[in-house]
Amino acid sequence: MSVLCDSQIRELVSIEPFLENDKRPGKVSYGVSSYGYDVRVGTLFKIFTNVSATGGQSIVDPKKFDDASFVTVDTRDTGRDHVVIPPNSFALCETVETFAIPRDILAICVGKSTYARCGIIVNVTPLEPEWRGKVTIEISNTTPLPAKIYANEGIAQMIFLQADRTCAVSYADKNGKYQDQVGLVLPRVD
Repeated sequence: MSVLCDSQIRELVSIEPFLENDKRPGKVSYGVSSYGYDVRVGTLFKIFTNVSATGGQSIVDPKKFDDASFVTVDTRDTGRDHVVIPPNSFALCETVETFAIPRDILAICVGKSTYARCGIIVNVTPLEPEWRGKVTIEISNTTPLPAKIYANEGIAQMIFLQADRTCAVSYADKNGKYQDQVGLVLPRVD
């Protein structure tokens, strides 16, 4: 496997909208970089809360995840450029960008150092070969203080690895449950 450089990313990976990584004073950076692409977080967030826990149920279950465990916030409705994640909590959001990963490429997501240095951790599972859609991102606030996340600014970097051979079975071949996702998609267990 080899890591794709900026020109290969432009040529091989479908990213819409595709932006250069220009200097944007006062903004968390985004766009193509030397060996990756810095994605932006959109305006819609689902912020985890335990206010809906009823009947003594206080467990997070990926097989029975309840949307009532979230408060939905759209920064366009609030007139703010950010959301606040409570201490020791997390939020789900989606990327501004839509991806179409080629059959011989795997994308791995890592958090941006600007947020990591503030105790904000970004988690995304790999984007498998032939995966398509907007990426649902989980942002964890590991600190004991509320944390700001800025909408329409950089949140994470995708690193693209090109295989020496094309995979035998792609995500599209498997009819993956998160294929072509749009909007914030909660956990699914089929």
